[in-house]
Amino acid sequence: MSIEVQEIECLEGHIGLLTLNAPGTLNALTEPMIDELQITLDRWAVDDRICLVVLQGKGERAFCAGGNIRDLYSAIKDEAEHDTAARFFTREYRLDYSLHRFPKPVVGIAHGVVMGGGLGLLTACRYRLATPDVTVAMPEISIGLFPDVGASWFLNRLPGRIGLFMGLTGARLNITDTIRIGLADMVLLPEDREPLLGQLQDQRWTGEPAADDNRLFRLLNQMHAPDYRSLERSNLEQHEQDIARLSAGDELPEIVDQLLSAEIDSEWWNACMSNLRGGCPVSAWLVWTQLQKAQQMSLKDVFRMELAMAMECTRRPDLPEGVRARLVDKDQRPTWSFNSVAEVPADVVQAHFQPEWDDESDPMQLG
Repeated sequence: MSIEVQEIECLEGHIGLLTLNAPGTLNALTEPMIDELQITLDRWAVDDRICLVVLQGKGERAFCAGGNIRDLYSAIKDEAEHDTAARFFTREYRLDYSLHRFPKPVVGIAHGVVMGGGLGLLTACRYRLATPDVTVAMPEISIGLFPDVGASWFLNRLPGRIGLFMGLTGARLNITDTIRIGLADMVLLPEDREPLLGQLQDQRWTGEPAADDNRLFRLLNQMHAPDYRSLERSNLEQHEQDIARLSAGDELPEIVDQLLSAEIDSEWWNACMSNLRGGCPVSAWLVWTQLQKAQQMSLKDVFRMELAMAMECTRRPDLPEGVRARLVDKDQRPTWSFNSVAEVPADVVQAHFQPEWDDESDPMQLG
């Protein structure tokens, strides 16, 4: 099974344990995995025995690397299967929204690769724990997509313009970066993962969400804290002034030019600029526009907006071309529909932001 579902008995009450179990694909999400997660969460939400939920990934390499892009590529390329791509995004977004709004405490335990849809899952959890080996990123600009799965919500809540920078460059964050900007709440040492589950089992959970939340909060804060001096140095700390200075401005082409022309001697910075330079120009505009529009949106409207954006991406050539170049043929030379950010027409960007549903016809059935 690609999803392991366990109901673990505690001194009082039960823990619902969900484990992504597709380590061969870095626990990349498929439609059946999403469906199993959704069905289980819907059941546990109304099951009085289940007092809290823990979400983790199997294997040594990843919590979750995002959606299974190869499956998505096949669906987009085959006109007869095009509805499959739309259905995948619809169900993925509904799952993330359900986690954000889940009526009981949810603990996410992240390790290894946490990218795209994986970060969407983690940020939707009430408590977000990460091991020192995490690599966190929203790299969608490289394949002609955009930071989705609620990224318009959580990237906007990062300090300064770090959210914009992450979306434009696919910047890879280490554990210190991740904690520094609040994408995870605390560091969990690998050797403490199993003991944590044991400590959770040794508790008396009441089934009252507020009381259980308080108990969980106290338990997590009493755990052994790692020596933060032993963790990797924060790349963001080293470059946050550069990011703030070069990402400032009201015109996207100007900001992109400022970033790409800056002379900064850093391997991490150069990797970020390589992603931006080779990324999809339409995606850059989507990042810029989604973050601006989402500033005044509710969480529900953010997911509706992103679903409309995703649907338009499946209709345009950049997404399949990006996946082809990066993951299928692996020539790393995508031919984008426009050569630069400055060349992208406004109407192409705005086509991604046309409302497609209202409360009555919402395909995600958001409550």
